[in-house]
Amino acid sequence: MAMYAGAVLVPLIVGGALEFSHEQLTYLICIDLLACGVATLLQVWGNRFFGIGLPVMLGCAFQAVSPMIAIGQSDGLGVSAIYGAIIASGLFIFLFSGLFGKLIAFFPPVVTGSVVTIIGVTLIPVALTDLGGGDAASPDFGSPLNLALGFGVFIFIILLNRFTTGFLRSISVLVGLIAGTIIAGLFGAVDYTPLKEASWFHMVQPFYFGRPTFHVSAILTMILVSIVSVAESTGVFMALGKIVDKDIKSEDLTRGYRAEGLAIMLGGIFNSFPYTTYSQNVGLIQMSRVKTRDVIVVAGGLLILLGFVPKIAALTQLVPSSVLGGAMIALFGMVLSSGIRMLGDQVDLNRHENLLIIACSVGMGLGVSVVPGLFESLPAWLRILVDNGIVAGSVTAIIMNLLFNGLNGHKPKTAASETEAETN
Repeated sequence: MAMYAGAVLVPLIVGGALEFSHEQLTYLICIDLLACGVATLLQVWGNRFFGIGLPVMLGCAFQAVSPMIAIGQSDGLGVSAIYGAIIASGLFIFLFSGLFGKLIAFFPPVVTGSVVTIIGVTLIPVALTDLGGGDAASPDFGSPLNLALGFGVFIFIILLNRFTTGFLRSISVLVGLIAGTIIAGLFGAVDYTPLKEASWFHMVQPFYFGRPTFHVSAILTMILVSIVSVAESTGVFMALGKIVDKDIKSEDLTRGYRAEGLAIMLGGIFNSFPYTTYSQNVGLIQMSRVKTRDVIVVAGGLLILLGFVPKIAALTQLVPSSVLGGAMIALFGMVLSSGIRMLGDQVDLNRHENLLIIACSVGMGLGVSVVPGLFESLPAWLRILVDNGIVAGSVTAIIMNLLFNGLNGHKPKTAASETEAETN
């Protein structure tokens, strides 16, 4: 339940942006839940070849939302290019899992923190568009009902986080979506067509949206997104190792990266998403102190079962765009704040170089997002790399970090640096 809202929001956002039909969107949600379960089991298994063997849940990577939409909407690429890029990026992660200890050197906290901040910033406009009704050209966009539902859900989630604790707080977004949909139904703002049309059972179909195609620009984009996901997963693995009293070694990380690569390839083959470790479930383990992998195995199995029941996936489509937008503000805002927390906790912000890296990369990412026509005169293969704010900002952060800090020049925040700053 803690990861469910995040898992189903991604197909709703991507499927909506690519104008999938009700039937296609139902399939996308189903296969996403099933793939989340399989990816979780691959990681939890922990054998000699793949899987870190820790109690972790895997879900679709939020980092991939904007790049997938950009690839799908690009001339000459389309949906088939999305899944070709996902398969290729998963294969890249799998094959080079043993080298990621070195590749991670390109993604120190100043880079990953900037990238996660950019992701949060660039996704907020998507949330506000949905809050207004989903389509700016629609006559009811920004109507009093849409605004009331969207901001009502947003405020409700805030109040849940203020006045509740523990498990209820961890599923506040999911509770907000359910409550908002019920109220929207009372006002006749819920479309029940997807639920009526959905069947009770279906079989999984590889390449449901057609044969994947492989384009260099799209593949490079998804590889970059996957590397950022792996960098975040590394932090989750290390934190979880401390919680369950397990010493995480380099070979453990390599097996974890392989499992993530397999999960990403699985997402491409079954036309779902790239998958990564979900950090919110780590908080539940710390809170409940239930550290056994058996719980995660059962949860993964339940997700697989849900993936075979389109009726349950169709329930998610009942959520009106305005309700979805209200929840997305909170969810994407948390992505933004986690990036800021990375920068504040792990980066020495007293160094002018680090401030410049953050300023330029976030500025580039936000600027490209709000001025999407800036690179229209460039060739299509190059435009896919610079038209997306997340990719443009990420590349800027990587290059500037190499320029100012080098591969070994990054200096993390220390108590000494804080004391020096206070003295100055």
